[in-house]
Amino acid sequence: MTEGPNIARVAVLIGDNARAAVLSALMSGGALTATELADIAGVTRQTISFHLAKLREAGLLELERQGRHRYYRLAGPDVAQILESLMGMAPRADETRPRIGPRDPALRKARICYDHLAGELGVLAYEQMLQQGIFEKHQEGLWLTEHGRA
Repeated sequence: MTEGPNIARVAVLIGDNARAAVLSALMSGGALTATELADIAGVTRQTISFHLAKLREAGLLELERQGRHRYYRLAGPDVAQILESLMGMAPRADETRPRIGPRDPALRKARICYDHLAGELGVLAYEQMLQQGIFEKHQEGLWLTEHGRA
C-alpha cells in the first residue's frame, strides 16, 4: 500500500465531466442549489445528488442550509486554487485555446475568480494602487506601504 495522500481519488472525482462542471460553476465563490447545478452539469436531479454526495464526502464541497433550501459551495480557497491550476493547464493539455463565447467580453472586463478580482478591472485596480503608493513592488513580491495601511 502506498503511503501519503490518495490524490488519485480526488483526481477521479474532479475528472468526471458533470462534477467538473459543478466545481467550475462554483468558482465564483457563490452557492447554488442542486437543481441549478443539475442544469449546469446537464444531468438529472437524481444524478446530481449522487455527484454532490461524492464531492462532499471528499471535502471538496460544503452544504449550507437556508430554510428549506440547500446550497452547495466550494469547501474553501484550497479547492478553488487546485481547480484554477487545472483550468490553467487545460488549454495546454488539449493543445487548443478555448473559444470566446457571446458572454465572454463581460468576463474579460471584470470577473471574480473565487476570492480575487480579475479581468481588465482587476488589472486597472492593481495599477491604480501601485500609482497611489498603496503598495510597492519588491523582488520578493508586493509590500503594503504605510500609506496603504492607513
